[in-house]
Amino acid sequence: MTDPKERAARLPCWTGDVAPEPLGGGITNVNFTVTDAGERYVVRIGEDIPVHGVYRVNELATARAAHAAGISPEIVHAEPGALVMRWVDGQTLEPEDVREPARIERVLDTVMRCHREIPSHFRGATPIFWVFQVVRGYARTLREDGSRMAGRLDELLARSAHLESVVGPVDIVFGHNDLLAANFIDDGDRMWLIDWEYAGFNSPLFDLGGLAANNELDEEAERRLLERYFGTPSGEARIASYAAMKCASALREAMWSMVSEIHSEIDFDYVAYTEENLERFERAWEAVGG
Repeated sequence: MTDPKERAARLPCWTGDVAPEPLGGGITNVNFTVTDAGERYVVRIGEDIPVHGVYRVNELATARAAHAAGISPEIVHAEPGALVMRWVDGQTLEPEDVREPARIERVLDTVMRCHREIPSHFRGATPIFWVFQVVRGYARTLREDGSRMAGRLDELLARSAHLESVVGPVDIVFGHNDLLAANFIDDGDRMWLIDWEYAGFNSPLFDLGGLAANNELDEEAERRLLERYFGTPSGEARIASYAAMKCASALREAMWSMVSEIHSEIDFDYVAYTEENLERFERAWEAVGG
């Protein structure tokens, strides 16, 4: 197997010899920065990950559509297992940054543009991301592969089924479906959104719930988030559906980490990440009234 750094250095898009520098923060891919002919780039090295439903052809198509929509950097080179995009000179956000009142409005504007504009630029068949089917798939993988969490799967699946019934009928938009703070970059003028491995059509409530769960928004911030997104105050039915999706988002992140404990070769403490997200799930579950 080729070393990721060596793979990044040998990509045919470079004009000469380059020296990739590791870029921290990735928990799905191995990332580097590269300077070539005075320009800076980000290189993402990562193959398909079937256990997570990650297929790079979908990621590439979405990244190109997102660039055309003006919300993601330009892709300058792509080949199986490698993606090169232009560097964005800005601040990669942390959860506390997302929670800033002025910042969350700009973050939400970017999410809304993702939902509404990407389909106009997307070419080819488009994926769909339904969190409850993802959870069912993760449970099968965890059972088959001997997860340390196997004893909890029946309980978690029962809770997921309850949440799915609470969500009820949904509208469909083009979702990012992985709204971690680190996937937003603020250059001062524009908010950028990156990392499209899980993108696809979904309920807008999943992205809104994921944004809230991943960045620990308080109840008042969540109320403003929903009202600004939909343009009207939320009634009981919308709030219940949103709360269930937020809970499902935290469950999916926890089960993603459980699977990664077994299958990922990246140096990251997935066990601690699993526990962190299970705690978020339990808090969200209490709010749903489960």
